[in-house]
Amino acid sequence: MIQSTEAAGKSRGGLTTKIHAATDALGNPLRFILTAGQVSEYGQANALIEGLSTDFILADKGYDSNAFIKAVEMSGAQPVIPPKRNRLNQRAYDKEVYKERNLVERLFQKLKNFRRVATRYERLARNYMGMLQIAAVMIWLA
Repeated sequence: MIQSTEAAGKSRGGLTTKIHAATDALGNPLRFILTAGQVSEYGQANALIEGLSTDFILADKGYDSNAFIKAVEMSGAQPVIPPKRNRLNQRAYDKEVYKERNLVERLFQKLKNFRRVATRYERLARNYMGMLQIAAVMIWLA
């Protein structure tokens, strides 16, 4: 899923694109969403997990919002998301299960091995998404 034709946001460092990814329990990619670099994570959270059935949803602090946590619980999964520091009522989360979130970080490291993905040669988001999907196929086949 792509949020705009270019999915590129301006920052001090130049144009940036944010890749939101969902993985399975082995760290294999399931879904990607592209947004401009300055777009918030939790705005894409529901679309990222839509249709997936799982016991746990692991995410970083950027996905901590009451609406997303409620959506995860309604789907029958347990949210394992650390609370933001500015949250008035700090929630508890399973720190041992959260350690498995490193699989998502490993996926991003694997994606960086594909030069076209790491440097984003494609101007259009649909072409960049195509390169991401080719890289995901290669990761699944490896």
